[in-house]
Amino acid sequence: MLEGYEIVIGLEVHAQLSTNSKIFCGCSTEFGAEPNTHTCPVCLGLPGVLPVLNKKVVECAIKVGLALNCEIALFSKFDRKNYFYPDLPKAYQISQYDLPICKNGYIDVEDNNGEIFRVRINRIHIEEDAGKLVHGVSITESNVALVDLNRAGVPLIEIVTEPDIESPDKARAYLITLKSILKYLSVSDCNMEEGSLRADANVSIMPKGSKVLGTKTELKNMNSFRAIERALKYEIERQTEVIQNGGKVIQETRTWDEKTGKTVSMRSKEDAHDYRYFPEPDLAPIELAEDWVDEIRKTIGELPREKKHRFIDEYGLPKYDANILTMDKALANFFEEAVKEYHDSKVVSNWVIGDFLRLVKEEDMDYKDLKMTGLLLSEMLKMIENGKISGKIAKTVFEEMFKTGKDPKVIVEEKSLIQISDESALEGIIEKVLDINPQAIEDYKAGKERAIKYLMGQVMKESRGKANPGMVSEMLMEKLSL
Repeated sequence: MLEGYEIVIGLEVHAQLSTNSKIFCGCSTEFGAEPNTHTCPVCLGLPGVLPVLNKKVVECAIKVGLALNCEIALFSKFDRKNYFYPDLPKAYQISQYDLPICKNGYIDVEDNNGEIFRVRINRIHIEEDAGKLVHGVSITESNVALVDLNRAGVPLIEIVTEPDIESPDKARAYLITLKSILKYLSVSDCNMEEGSLRADANVSIMPKGSKVLGTKTELKNMNSFRAIERALKYEIERQTEVIQNGGKVIQETRTWDEKTGKTVSMRSKEDAHDYRYFPEPDLAPIELAEDWVDEIRKTIGELPREKKHRFIDEYGLPKYDANILTMDKALANFFEEAVKEYHDSKVVSNWVIGDFLRLVKEEDMDYKDLKMTGLLLSEMLKMIENGKISGKIAKTVFEEMFKTGKDPKVIVEEKSLIQISDESALEGIIEKVLDINPQAIEDYKAGKERAIKYLMGQVMKESRGKANPGMVSEMLMEKLSL
């Protein structure tokens, strides 16, 4: 990407864990409540209260660590990370510093060119979230900030990579892969718009072949994978320009401004010693039994990459189809439910990747809210195969099925969409079309092949899409050859 320089990117991903209550108290983690209503003395940091660890948080962290090939620490502890910020009511965050629960893992990622690259995981640690500052306009333009502490104490894991990522597009590929794994494990809903998945990036450049890393900057406030990719590209160009003009890159935290498409300096970057870490005195260390870790390992199941290879081998799908179908576990389950009852996996895949995903996007739906099932899709495909409905009618049936969850047979009956396969009924429609289109007949006799397609279209139009296209084609050819 840059001549004479190497790009070095490391990512820190915060994933909110899917627990009903916060990490150290019983307050709800539900998103969207009125500001400061999901709070209590513990998450408000009031004097004299004690935190109590949520066991489900530890279980989720272990599950992610195992899926990312990490070493699981049977002994880990919490630490206080001290800093002053308006959304941090205790003036410290309970996190993990020198003894995280997971370390030394890796993920194998496939980039846009189909090449596999490995990203090493330095550590995964558990921590509590801070509150949220609500800005009037944007963080760079607003003069006022309001504090909402509903999010304070929400459980997070932070997944920190080694500086192994060589380009913005590979950073995006890594994040897409990681998000897919987290959703497969059901440990996080990974909703970036709600802040359930947040990624900060550390980026630097160095001369090719150098053993010494360049000065890094940390990028924050990126709320989509596209924004992360754009922010990284801009920051790499900015750092290159600074160096080429004889300047020095300074270690700092920069925010991404979506409106201007630029990164903007926020503050100088703190080193670990500036946080004055020390062991959390109000929480006992975490001591795990190996048997419990083994039990959690058994619950992980098939992950996206394994499922993708199985879809290629078992169903004979192209790599492209398998990649899309296995990106989300619910989508993969929908496909498998349909293909279990219908023999042609490629036909099922075409409908899922085409019409199904189009409607999901148009309706902005979550898979858990779907009314339609894979079984209903298989029933509709059997109706096409048996000649009860045409492919064109199936489009109408499919959309109604998606919206209502009704059986395709019921939809066909209610809307009178049964395909016309009666020869005498088709005879009348075809005769009518031929009578009013003499020019098309002459064109066909003159060797213009597109005339037959035009006449086919007119018959389908006259029958409101109900005519059996195979029968219409045969009958038209027979009549035109006379």
